[in-house]
Amino acid sequence: MKVFITGASGFVGKNVIESLKLTCEFKVFDRENFNIESEVVLHLAGKAHDLKRVSEPSEYYVVNTELTKQVFDAFLKSTATTFIFMSSVKASADTVEGTLTEHVHPNPQTHYGKSKLLAEEYMLSQALPEGKRVYILRPCMIHGPGNKGNLNMLYEVVRRGIPWPLGAFSNHRSFCSIDNLVFVIQELISSKEISSGIYQVADDEALSTNELIQLMAQSVGKKAAIWNLPQLWIKGIARLGDWIHLPLNSERLTKLTESYVVSNDKVTQAMGKKLPLSSREGILQTLSSFLQSSK
Repeated sequence: MKVFITGASGFVGKNVIESLKLTCEFKVFDRENFNIESEVVLHLAGKAHDLKRVSEPSEYYVVNTELTKQVFDAFLKSTATTFIFMSSVKASADTVEGTLTEHVHPNPQTHYGKSKLLAEEYMLSQALPEGKRVYILRPCMIHGPGNKGNLNMLYEVVRRGIPWPLGAFSNHRSFCSIDNLVFVIQELISSKEISSGIYQVADDEALSTNELIQLMAQSVGKKAAIWNLPQLWIKGIARLGDWIHLPLNSERLTKLTESYVVSNDKVTQAMGKKLPLSSREGILQTLSSFLQSSK
Protein backbone atom coordinates (compact mmCIF):
# COMPACT_ATOMS: atom_id res chain seq x y z
CA MET A 1 0.00 0.00 0.00
CA LYS A 2 1.27 3.47 -0.90
CA VAL A 3 0.96 6.28 1.66
CA PHE A 4 1.39 9.97 0.78
CA ILE A 5 2.70 11.56 3.97
CA THR A 6 3.35 15.13 5.05
CA GLY A 7 5.35 15.96 8.17
CA ALA A 8 7.56 12.90 7.68
CA SER A 9 10.47 14.47 9.58
CA GLY A 10 8.41 15.21 12.69
CA PHE A 11 8.11 13.08 15.81
CA VAL A 12 4.84 11.43 14.77
CA GLY A 13 5.92 11.09 11.14
CA LYS A 14 9.16 9.30 12.00
CA ASN A 15 7.33 6.85 14.26
CA VAL A 16 4.63 6.16 11.68
CA ILE A 17 7.17 5.43 8.96
CA GLU A 18 9.27 3.24 11.26
CA SER A 19 6.27 1.25 12.50
CA LEU A 20 4.44 0.78 9.21
CA LYS A 21 7.32 0.50 6.75
CA LEU A 22 6.85 -3.25 6.42
CA THR A 23 3.32 -2.86 5.08
CA CYS A 24 3.33 0.56 3.44
CA GLU A 25 5.24 2.30 0.67
CA PHE A 26 5.65 5.97 1.55
CA LYS A 27 5.83 9.00 -0.69
CA VAL A 28 7.04 12.05 1.20
CA PHE A 29 5.19 15.31 0.62
CA ASP A 30 6.75 17.88 -1.68
CA ARG A 31 5.31 21.40 -1.57
CA GLU A 32 5.90 21.69 -5.30
CA ASN A 33 4.25 18.37 -6.06
CA PHE A 34 0.63 17.75 -5.15
CA ASN A 35 0.33 14.82 -7.55
CA ILE A 36 -1.04 12.19 -5.21
CA GLU A 37 -0.72 8.67 -6.56
CA SER A 38 -1.14 6.86 -3.24
CA GLU A 39 -4.10 5.08 -1.70
CA VAL A 40 -3.75 6.89 1.62
CA VAL A 41 -2.96 10.53 2.47
CA LEU A 42 -1.55 11.01 5.96
CA HIS A 43 -1.38 14.75 6.70
CA LEU A 44 0.82 15.21 9.77
CA ALA A 45 2.54 18.49 8.91
CA GLY A 46 1.58 21.40 11.12
CA LYS A 47 2.69 24.36 13.17
CA ALA A 48 2.99 23.09 16.75
CA HIS A 49 1.67 24.92 19.77
CA ASP A 50 4.26 27.51 20.82
CA LEU A 51 4.65 27.40 24.61
CA LYS A 52 7.15 30.29 24.53
CA ARG A 53 4.72 32.49 22.59
CA VAL A 54 7.21 33.82 20.09
CA SER A 55 5.36 32.76 16.93
CA GLU A 56 3.30 35.16 14.85
CA PRO A 57 -0.42 34.23 14.82
CA SER A 58 -0.41 34.18 11.02
CA GLU A 59 2.07 31.27 11.02
CA TYR A 60 -0.56 28.94 12.47
CA TYR A 61 -3.13 29.74 9.80
CA VAL A 62 -0.66 29.51 6.89
CA VAL A 63 0.45 26.02 7.92
CA ASN A 64 -2.38 24.46 9.94
CA THR A 65 -5.26 25.88 7.92
CA GLU A 66 -4.22 26.86 4.41
CA LEU A 67 -1.74 24.03 3.81
CA THR A 68 -4.33 21.52 5.02
CA LYS A 69 -6.85 22.93 2.56
CA GLN A 70 -4.37 22.49 -0.30
CA VAL A 71 -3.51 18.92 0.63
CA PHE A 72 -7.17 18.02 1.15
CA ASP A 73 -8.19 19.55 -2.21
CA ALA A 74 -5.46 17.46 -3.86
CA PHE A 75 -6.85 14.36 -2.13
CA LEU A 76 -10.37 15.06 -3.40
CA LYS A 77 -9.09 15.27 -6.97
CA SER A 78 -6.92 12.15 -6.64
CA THR A 79 -7.71 8.44 -6.69
CA ALA A 80 -6.67 8.14 -3.02
CA THR A 81 -9.41 6.67 -0.84
CA THR A 82 -8.32 7.53 2.71
CA PHE A 83 -7.36 10.89 4.25
CA ILE A 84 -6.09 11.13 7.83
CA PHE A 85 -5.55 14.59 9.31
CA MET A 86 -3.62 15.11 12.53
CA SER A 87 -5.55 17.79 14.41
CA SER A 88 -5.52 18.24 18.20
CA VAL A 89 -7.82 18.23 21.21
CA LYS A 90 -6.94 21.93 21.41
CA ALA A 91 -9.20 22.41 18.39
CA SER A 92 -12.02 21.49 20.74
CA ALA A 93 -11.18 23.03 24.12
CA ASP A 94 -8.34 24.61 26.06
CA THR A 95 -9.91 23.85 29.41
CA VAL A 96 -12.04 20.85 30.31
CA GLU A 97 -14.68 20.29 32.96
CA GLY A 98 -15.35 16.61 33.47
CA THR A 99 -14.35 14.52 30.45
CA LEU A 100 -13.83 15.85 26.93
CA THR A 101 -15.72 13.99 24.19
CA GLU A 102 -16.25 14.59 20.49
CA HIS A 103 -19.74 15.89 21.29
CA VAL A 104 -18.45 19.07 22.97
CA HIS A 105 -19.04 22.20 20.89
CA PRO A 106 -15.55 23.42 19.90
CA ASN A 107 -14.37 26.63 21.53
CA PRO A 108 -10.59 26.96 21.11
CA GLN A 109 -8.95 30.04 22.63
CA THR A 110 -5.48 29.93 21.04
CA HIS A 111 -4.40 30.55 17.46
CA TYR A 112 -3.08 27.00 17.40
CA GLY A 113 -6.48 25.54 18.29
CA LYS A 114 -8.40 27.97 16.08
CA SER A 115 -6.22 27.23 13.06
CA LYS A 116 -6.72 23.47 13.50
CA LEU A 117 -10.48 23.90 13.88
CA LEU A 118 -10.71 26.01 10.72
CA ALA A 119 -8.96 23.22 8.83
CA GLU A 120 -11.40 20.67 10.26
CA GLU A 121 -14.40 22.80 9.34
CA TYR A 122 -13.16 23.22 5.78
CA MET A 123 -12.71 19.48 5.34
CA LEU A 124 -16.15 18.70 6.76
CA SER A 125 -17.78 21.32 4.51
CA GLN A 126 -16.60 19.65 1.29
CA ALA A 127 -18.65 17.06 -0.55
CA LEU A 128 -16.94 13.70 -0.13
CA PRO A 129 -16.91 11.56 -3.30
CA GLU A 130 -18.23 8.04 -2.97
CA GLY A 131 -15.61 5.56 -1.85
CA LYS A 132 -13.47 8.08 0.04
CA ARG A 133 -12.98 8.13 3.82
CA VAL A 134 -11.81 11.07 5.94
CA TYR A 135 -10.56 10.85 9.51
CA ILE A 136 -9.78 13.80 11.75
CA LEU A 137 -7.67 12.74 14.73
CA ARG A 138 -7.55 14.85 17.88
CA PRO A 139 -4.77 13.45 20.08
CA CYS A 140 -4.01 14.90 23.49
CA MET A 141 -0.40 15.38 24.64
CA ILE A 142 1.70 12.90 22.64
CA HIS A 143 4.75 11.35 24.25
CA GLY A 144 7.26 8.64 23.48
CA PRO A 145 10.95 7.83 23.15
CA GLY A 146 12.84 10.68 21.52
CA ASN A 147 10.19 13.30 22.18
CA LYS A 148 11.23 16.49 23.97
CA GLY A 149 8.60 18.48 25.79
CA ASN A 150 6.93 19.19 29.11
CA LEU A 151 7.30 15.62 30.33
CA ASN A 152 11.05 15.83 29.81
CA MET A 153 11.29 19.05 31.80
CA LEU A 154 9.29 17.63 34.69
CA TYR A 155 11.37 14.46 34.57
CA GLU A 156 14.56 16.52 35.02
CA VAL A 157 13.10 18.09 38.17
CA VAL A 158 12.42 14.65 39.63
CA ARG A 159 15.74 13.18 38.48
CA ARG A 160 17.64 15.94 40.27
CA GLY A 161 15.78 15.23 43.50
CA ILE A 162 13.94 18.57 43.57
CA PRO A 163 10.75 18.22 45.65
CA TRP A 164 7.38 18.69 43.96
CA PRO A 165 5.63 21.36 46.05
CA LEU A 166 2.12 21.05 44.56
CA GLY A 167 1.13 17.72 46.07
CA ALA A 168 -1.95 19.23 47.75
CA PHE A 169 -3.57 19.91 44.37
CA SER A 170 -5.71 17.11 42.92
CA ASN A 171 -5.94 16.80 39.15
CA HIS A 172 -6.02 14.27 36.31
CA ARG A 173 -4.61 14.61 32.81
CA SER A 174 -4.80 12.43 29.74
CA PHE A 175 -1.73 11.50 27.71
CA CYS A 176 -1.26 9.77 24.38
CA SER A 177 1.53 7.24 23.87
CA ILE A 178 3.03 7.41 20.38
CA ASP A 179 2.59 3.63 20.13
CA ASN A 180 -1.14 3.96 20.77
CA LEU A 181 -1.44 6.78 18.23
CA VAL A 182 0.40 4.79 15.55
CA PHE A 183 -1.84 1.80 16.34
CA VAL A 184 -4.94 3.92 15.68
CA ILE A 185 -3.49 5.23 12.41
CA GLN A 186 -2.71 1.69 11.28
CA GLU A 187 -6.25 0.55 12.07
CA LEU A 188 -7.76 3.46 10.13
CA ILE A 189 -5.58 2.63 7.13
CA SER A 190 -6.27 -1.09 7.15
CA SER A 191 -9.97 -1.20 8.08
CA LYS A 192 -12.63 0.01 5.67
CA GLU A 193 -15.36 -0.54 8.25
CA ILE A 194 -14.54 2.50 10.39
CA SER A 195 -16.77 5.45 9.53
CA SER A 196 -15.35 8.83 8.56
CA GLY A 197 -15.39 11.42 11.33
CA ILE A 198 -13.62 13.09 14.22
CA TYR A 199 -11.86 10.83 16.72
CA GLN A 200 -10.06 11.78 19.91
CA VAL A 201 -6.96 9.74 20.72
CA ALA A 202 -5.80 9.28 24.32
CA ASP A 203 -4.49 6.53 26.55
CA ASP A 204 -7.20 4.68 28.47
CA GLU A 205 -6.59 6.19 31.91
CA ALA A 206 -5.89 9.76 32.99
CA LEU A 207 -3.11 10.22 35.55
CA SER A 208 -2.73 12.76 38.32
CA THR A 209 0.43 14.86 38.40
CA ASN A 210 1.30 13.23 41.72
CA GLU A 211 1.05 9.78 40.07
CA LEU A 212 3.25 11.05 37.26
CA ILE A 213 5.87 12.28 39.75
CA GLN A 214 5.81 8.87 41.44
CA LEU A 215 6.32 7.07 38.12
CA MET A 216 9.22 9.38 37.29
CA ALA A 217 10.85 8.73 40.65
CA GLN A 218 10.33 4.99 40.15
CA SER A 219 12.03 5.16 36.76
CA VAL A 220 15.21 6.64 38.27
CA GLY A 221 15.19 4.47 41.39
CA LYS A 222 14.28 7.25 43.81
CA LYS A 223 11.53 7.89 46.32
CA ALA A 224 9.13 10.56 45.14
CA ALA A 225 9.56 13.87 46.99
CA ILE A 226 6.06 15.34 47.03
CA TRP A 227 5.30 18.22 49.39
CA ASN A 228 1.68 18.82 50.36
CA LEU A 229 2.04 22.52 51.06
CA PRO A 230 -1.23 24.36 51.80
CA GLN A 231 -2.95 25.48 48.65
CA LEU A 232 -3.50 28.97 50.08
CA TRP A 233 0.26 29.39 50.50
CA ILE A 234 0.95 28.27 46.96
CA LYS A 235 -1.76 30.49 45.48
CA GLY A 236 -0.41 33.43 47.46
CA ILE A 237 3.09 32.85 46.10
CA ALA A 238 1.64 32.59 42.58
CA ARG A 239 -0.17 35.92 42.97
CA LEU A 240 3.08 37.46 44.17
CA GLY A 241 4.74 35.95 41.11
CA ASP A 242 2.28 37.85 38.92
CA TRP A 243 3.77 41.09 40.25
CA ILE A 244 7.49 40.37 40.62
CA HIS A 245 7.92 37.76 37.89
CA LEU A 246 8.67 34.67 39.97
CA PRO A 247 9.01 31.28 38.22
CA LEU A 248 5.56 30.46 39.63
CA ASN A 249 2.67 32.74 38.74
CA SER A 250 -1.10 32.31 38.59
CA GLU A 251 -1.18 31.23 34.94
CA ARG A 252 1.60 28.68 35.39
CA LEU A 253 0.00 27.32 38.56
CA THR A 254 -3.24 26.75 36.67
CA LYS A 255 -1.43 24.92 33.88
CA LEU A 256 0.40 22.70 36.39
CA THR A 257 -2.65 21.78 38.45
CA GLU A 258 -5.65 21.82 36.11
CA SER A 259 -7.36 18.66 34.90
CA TYR A 260 -7.68 17.75 31.23
CA VAL A 261 -9.33 14.36 30.78
CA VAL A 262 -9.95 13.10 27.25
CA SER A 263 -12.22 10.18 26.32
CA ASN A 264 -11.08 7.63 23.73
CA ASP A 265 -14.35 5.70 23.79
CA LYS A 266 -15.42 6.65 20.27
CA VAL A 267 -12.24 5.50 18.54
CA THR A 268 -11.84 2.27 20.54
CA GLN A 269 -15.47 1.35 19.90
CA ALA A 270 -15.09 2.14 16.19
CA MET A 271 -12.00 -0.08 15.96
CA GLY A 272 -13.49 -2.78 18.16
CA LYS A 273 -10.11 -3.05 19.83
CA LYS A 274 -8.35 -1.80 22.92
CA LEU A 275 -5.17 0.25 22.67
CA PRO A 276 -2.00 -1.83 23.06
CA LEU A 277 -0.39 0.15 25.90
CA SER A 278 -1.87 1.19 29.24
CA SER A 279 -1.26 4.74 30.43
CA ARG A 280 1.40 3.65 32.90
CA GLU A 281 3.14 1.34 30.42
CA GLY A 282 3.37 4.13 27.89
CA ILE A 283 4.67 6.67 30.41
CA LEU A 284 7.27 4.25 31.79
CA GLN A 285 8.44 3.47 28.27
CA THR A 286 8.92 7.18 27.59
CA LEU A 287 10.67 7.73 30.93
CA SER A 288 13.02 4.84 30.21
CA SER A 289 14.14 6.65 27.04
CA PHE A 290 14.77 9.80 29.08
CA LEU A 291 16.98 7.82 31.44
CA GLN A 292 18.96 6.31 28.56
CA SER A 293 19.52 9.70 26.93
CA SER A 294 20.71 11.26 30.22
CA LYS A 295 23.49 8.69 30.68
